[in-house]
Amino acid sequence: MTTQVAASPKPRRPQRQWAPYLLILPSLIYLAIFFAWPMVRAVRLAVWNETALLTLREEASADSSPAGALPQGAQVILLDRQSNLAADGGSLRTGALTETWYRVQGNDPDGNAVDGWASESRIRVRRTDEQGAPTGGTVRPRIGASADPLTSIFAEPNERSQVVGRLAASAGVQIPEQAILEVWFLIQGEDGAETVAGWAPSGNLQIYSSGEIGRIDQGDTGQFTMAYIQRMVNDRFFKPAMITTFLLMVLIIPVQFVLAIIMALIIQSQIRFNTWFLAVFAIPLAASDLAVGIVWYSIFTQGGYLNSILQTLGLIQFPQPYLTADTRYWIIIAIWLAEVWRATAIVMVIVVSGLQAISQEVLEAGEVFGAGLWDRLRHIILPLLKPSLQVALILRTILALQVFAVVIALSGGDVVTVLANETYRQYYTLRNMNVAAAYSVLILLISMVSAIIYLRMVRSNEEAAA
Repeated sequence: MTTQVAASPKPRRPQRQWAPYLLILPSLIYLAIFFAWPMVRAVRLAVWNETALLTLREEASADSSPAGALPQGAQVILLDRQSNLAADGGSLRTGALTETWYRVQGNDPDGNAVDGWASESRIRVRRTDEQGAPTGGTVRPRIGASADPLTSIFAEPNERSQVVGRLAASAGVQIPEQAILEVWFLIQGEDGAETVAGWAPSGNLQIYSSGEIGRIDQGDTGQFTMAYIQRMVNDRFFKPAMITTFLLMVLIIPVQFVLAIIMALIIQSQIRFNTWFLAVFAIPLAASDLAVGIVWYSIFTQGGYLNSILQTLGLIQFPQPYLTADTRYWIIIAIWLAEVWRATAIVMVIVVSGLQAISQEVLEAGEVFGAGLWDRLRHIILPLLKPSLQVALILRTILALQVFAVVIALSGGDVVTVLANETYRQYYTLRNMNVAAAYSVLILLISMVSAIIYLRMVRSNEEAAA
């Protein structure tokens, strides 16, 4: 008797769960559009000069082979010039020198028909159509006893092309077509120890009044550079902005965290009117940065509330100036107070959410074993709050680096300045996007470095064990 053993079923392959990927996809798209792409653009603007080099051509044409390159700002000698039809279907570079040529039809002195091109300087326009385009004219006479009385007509709008005929002075011509030409120059310059010569379009050059020399005004090829970062570091406002920014961070962040923890403990203590305290503490969240700056300006200005109160109490006889160039320390104090009042509520909200995640049984156990408020805060609450404190520290440091509107409202941005204000000044006032990008990259680097430090220093026990 044969016993048949049933085949064991094949194990089913686990199905891939696509839900987590679909849920995280919007976040990745958001990070790519609003973080990664702007960051890459800012870094590129800070270290890449889009017009660092000008490529010279072997012939006066954008399609010609490269003959070398000269750096932006290089002095050049003009050896020759030539006019060509602009590339890309007739588009011209900004600032390019141009020449206008007319296609003319007329009869030479022997009565032969001539059809070709002549420069605008040789034709006087007599008739135009409704759009203002020339349709007819006469040949200009040449001045001078030794001048050739006949004007050469070329096969193409270029004096280097073949001569197809010659017209006498004052001869009437028809003008069926016109062409706008871009002027190219044969230039020679020095690239280090090497002499480079080639053709370049006039739109990339600055020609001096002599007409014999010039300089490379802008290139057509990018190059890595540290010039914008050097200009940022050498800027007279850079050092004061750095010192003030870090000073505000040192003054603001510790005070805010102490106040935020106290406020959060008051709200979590379940005392009477604790929800009322929460509403009062959260009031600054409804005010914008500029509104907060204006409010505190009204307090510290010479005719403001602080001087009014002190005069009423008899503590001062005359109003004291606080927000002046001679009292910069008072401006720092005003900015510090305004920022502490404005943004402490943000830290408080994060701390409150962290406190709510702490089990009440753990706190009660500590109280049963005789731990006072300070001991519970030090050995239980703060260690369990480390994940929330990490988030709060990173967020508050980023916000401290972005202090701008309050500084503008209280100091005008000149007496006391910060990194964010210098970024704005370079971009909007000085119209220097590259140096502004260097400032923004510096702020980004400081934010990222501080975030890494916080993540390493303020770690929970599980993170430290891992």
